[in-house]
Amino acid sequence: MGHVVRSKDYARQYRALWPEIEACLRAAFFDDDPILGRAVDEFEAALARYHGVAHAVGLGSGTAALVLSLQALGVGDGDEVVTGAHTFTGTVSAIVLAGATPVLVDADDRTGLVTPAAMERAITGRTRALLPVHLYGHPVDVTGIAEVARRRGVHLVEDGAQAHGARWRSRPIGGFGAACALSFHPSKNLGAFGDGGAVLTDDPALDARLRVLRNLGKGSKYGFEVVAPNEKLDTLQAAILGVKLRHLDAWIERRRALAARYASGLAGVGDLVLPGEHPEASHAWHLYVVRSARRDALLRFLTERGAQAGLHYPIAAHQQPAHAARFAGCVFPVAERHAATVLTLPLSHEHDDHEIDRVVDLVRRFFDTATRSPAEP
Repeated sequence: MGHVVRSKDYARQYRALWPEIEACLRAAFFDDDPILGRAVDEFEAALARYHGVAHAVGLGSGTAALVLSLQALGVGDGDEVVTGAHTFTGTVSAIVLAGATPVLVDADDRTGLVTPAAMERAITGRTRALLPVHLYGHPVDVTGIAEVARRRGVHLVEDGAQAHGARWRSRPIGGFGAACALSFHPSKNLGAFGDGGAVLTDDPALDARLRVLRNLGKGSKYGFEVVAPNEKLDTLQAAILGVKLRHLDAWIERRRALAARYASGLAGVGDLVLPGEHPEASHAWHLYVVRSARRDALLRFLTERGAQAGLHYPIAAHQQPAHAARFAGCVFPVAERHAATVLTLPLSHEHDDHEIDRVVDLVRRFFDTATRSPAEP
């Protein structure tokens, strides 16, 4: 099989950072509080500065960030929230968990992203929020969507779970609406050693509500204002994330270089549709997602030869078993077409040039073998 090209190499990442990680863990264990310690405060402040917003609230997961953002904005029973059909299903589930009704719109076929026009067409008298997803690390036209939200009198909540470090019109994602939800799942550009999340906002009242909601509804040491979950970001995770945040921009530059290497090596190969970048966007390259009608055969070919490709996402949100009854009769052709053709090639800042070149070589070999049938390598 030869050298395995992993989709993500956590050990390699932590080895490179170990002196800094060891120091932050030592400080957390010996000189901090286990719950909502100093490391949480420091990381929240640094995260807010990075995104150019006033407040960041650390939470237990990206799902919690979405759910609590909506609840803190008063979105719930009887309300509709508009999001995309081509996305991680957790986005749709979060709307349901907040007590609201998800309304899906199809994606732009070229980018896979929702557009301002599509979101506006889906707004009804029950719509309370728009929830666009900066998918794969590429920002949506968030200024256009923000204008729709302003004009129609609804909230804008950005789903930035996959877009740490992405920018739109030179501004970091996260400050265009009422709130932005982030995930620190280990696979993300900025990942914890475990789970974590955060909400970004410029609204001090929303910041205060989120701090109550993340902590069992406690408004004081003994006073519980509302019924709420326990969704605090762990002190240890915050300490680790604080170290990693200092490296994020350099890591994204490395991802950009590797994405360019893929683009150069795979241009014009087979029927591959390569990811692009809007001229007003700065892609964070969380994932490098190509499309091919021969996706399944290509995935087998790569897997058998040690290249850990993946699928993001092979089932459209409206076709997931958890949501199929809710969207019975709905058809989203672009989302369904993308679900059948997307393939994620290995790309992370830990990869070296030779690993990307190996994947390029394997993909080219798959398409260059003239004797293969249309269906199989």
